[in-house]
Amino acid sequence: MRVLHVIPSIAPVRGGTSQAILEMVKSLRLHGVDAEIATTNDNGEYLLEVPLGKPIKYEEVPIWFFSRFSPNARSIREFAFSRQLTKWLWQQIPQHDLWHVHAVFSYPSTVAMAIARLRNIPYISIPHGLLCQWSLQQSASKKQIYLNLIERANLHHSQALHFTSLQEQREASELNLKPPSFILSHGVSVPASIPNAHYQLRQRLNLPEDEPIILFISRLHPKKGLEYLIPALGKLADQRFTFVLAGSGSSEYEAKIDALLIAAGIDKCTYRSGFATGEMKDLLLQGSDLFALTSHSENFGVVVLEALAVGLPVLLTPGVALASMVKQHQLGYVAELDVAAIASAIKHWLNHRQEAKAIGNRARQLILKQYTWDGIALNLIEVYTAIIKNYPVPVFY
Repeated sequence: MRVLHVIPSIAPVRGGTSQAILEMVKSLRLHGVDAEIATTNDNGEYLLEVPLGKPIKYEEVPIWFFSRFSPNARSIREFAFSRQLTKWLWQQIPQHDLWHVHAVFSYPSTVAMAIARLRNIPYISIPHGLLCQWSLQQSASKKQIYLNLIERANLHHSQALHFTSLQEQREASELNLKPPSFILSHGVSVPASIPNAHYQLRQRLNLPEDEPIILFISRLHPKKGLEYLIPALGKLADQRFTFVLAGSGSSEYEAKIDALLIAAGIDKCTYRSGFATGEMKDLLLQGSDLFALTSHSENFGVVVLEALAVGLPVLLTPGVALASMVKQHQLGYVAELDVAAIASAIKHWLNHRQEAKAIGNRARQLILKQYTWDGIALNLIEVYTAIIKNYPVPVFY
C-alpha cells in the first residue's frame, strides 16, 4: 500500500499538528505502509534549509520538499503557493493508492485535493481544526468565499473526513459536508526521562528549589487565549510562582504579549524562553508543575498530550478539544474562558499541590495506555484498506 501525505508545512513553528504527521507516517511505515510526505520548505517567516524536489530522510521519514513562494506580503506567503509542488503532484497520480491531505484554505492542500479529484485518485481530508467555528470566524468573509468557490467541492469529493476529536467533528457537521467521517486522535511519543528535571529546570532559570512553575508552551497567537491567562495570573501576583512563556509569534503579537505582561504586573516573574524544542522543551515539560492552555479553540492539542504523558497536570478551557477527556478522568482543571475563572483554578492548584501530584500520576498512566501512535497507525491502515477496496469507512468512537 502506497500512501502520500500532503501538508503545507512540517516546520515546528507551525505547531503540534505539523509535527504529529512525522510520527504518524513513521508509525505507518513500521506497520508496512509505504508512506511518504510532500510539503513545502515553509518555516514561518523563513524557509527550511533542505534539498528541494527530491526525496530525503527528515527525522527518519521520507519527505519531498518543494519551494514556497515567499514575497514580502505575509498573507500571500502564508498561503504557501508552490508551482514546483503542483507539477510534481500532477505527475504522481500513478504512484500512490491513496492521498491523505492535511489542512484546508492553504495552497498545497487545496491543489492536492483538486488534482486528486480531477484525476480520480482516492483521498482523505484532515482539516486540523480549520473547519471549527472559531477558525471559520477569523477572516470570515474570505473563508466563506474560498469555501464556496473551491474548498467545498474538494471536501465533498473526498472519500472520508478525518477528525481528531468529537468536538471537531460536531462543529464541522454544521457545514453539511457529504463524505463519511471518522475520528482518530493524534498520538504521543514520550521522550526519555530527564533525571532530576524539577531541580535542573530551577537551576537553569536561577530559581529556588521549591518555586512553583506554570508553563505555557505553544505558538504565540491570538487563538491561544493569552489575553485571559496573563491577566488571570496578574490577579495572583501576591502568590509566589514563575510563569514560563515558551513560544514565538509575529513581532507585532509578541509586542502585545509584552504589554500584557507589564499591565498584569507579572513581567518580573515571567521567563520568556522563546520557541522551545528538543531537550529544552522536554526539560520544561518534565520540570514544571502546571501546564496551562487557555485557547479559544483547539481541535486537539498535541502539547496537552505531551504534558500529560510526563505526568504534568493541565489547566485547559472548554475550547480545547481534550478538555472533556481531562475533566472526565480528572487529569487537571477545566476553567471557563474567563479571567476570574482561570485565576480561581490556578489559585486552587497553588493551594493543593499534593493533589496535583496524584493527578499527574493518573494522567501519565492513562495517556500511555490510550494514545499510542502504534494503535492509531493500525486504525489508519484499516481506514486506508476500506477506502481502497471501496468498503464502508470504519468508525472508532
